[in-house]
Amino acid sequence: MDDLHITGDEAADALLSADPLALLTGMLLDQQVPMETAFAGPAKIRERLGRFDAAALAGEDPEHLTEVFRVTPAVHRYPGSMAGRVQALAGAVQDEWGGDASAIWTRDDPDGAEVLRRLKALPGFGEQKARIFLALLGKRGRFSGTGWREAAGDYGQDGFRSVADITSPESLAKVREHKQAQKAAAKH
Repeated sequence: MDDLHITGDEAADALLSADPLALLTGMLLDQQVPMETAFAGPAKIRERLGRFDAAALAGEDPEHLTEVFRVTPAVHRYPGSMAGRVQALAGAVQDEWGGDASAIWTRDDPDGAEVLRRLKALPGFGEQKARIFLALLGKRGRFSGTGWREAAGDYGQDGFRSVADITSPESLAKVREHKQAQKAAAKH
């Protein structure tokens, strides 16, 4: 497995590399904030709560978790709604996967299509987010089941399309360029 280099923060990247729930949570947070901010979120949560696991997050008082998200620097620009989404995700991981996020892509030796289905069933994971996360798993050596590239769609291809393609500051810049070009094309 490749170590992840998404946030520019060594401790945050180490957590993402070691903890499947942190990686899944970072992907959930990756909307309407820079990728580095989203994927650094799990480290901020762990630092502020003193732990980071599905049972603890699912069982946390919702108002307290929202306050944890609001502490400066905020975990997300929408602390209330995103704290609720993280809590719902942690609850699903706890209830459906025994608290083990990696079971989503390892239990019963699933293929790429099945992992995509499992990801899309999670709170906060639509089609695109699920495909990007599947590509991230495949490209970073966390999942090698058959058909993952096909199930991930365009995100499974080589290139610099998403967080799945970030391996360095240089590749982060290329992903940003791609996203900006996509936004510009969508405006015309």
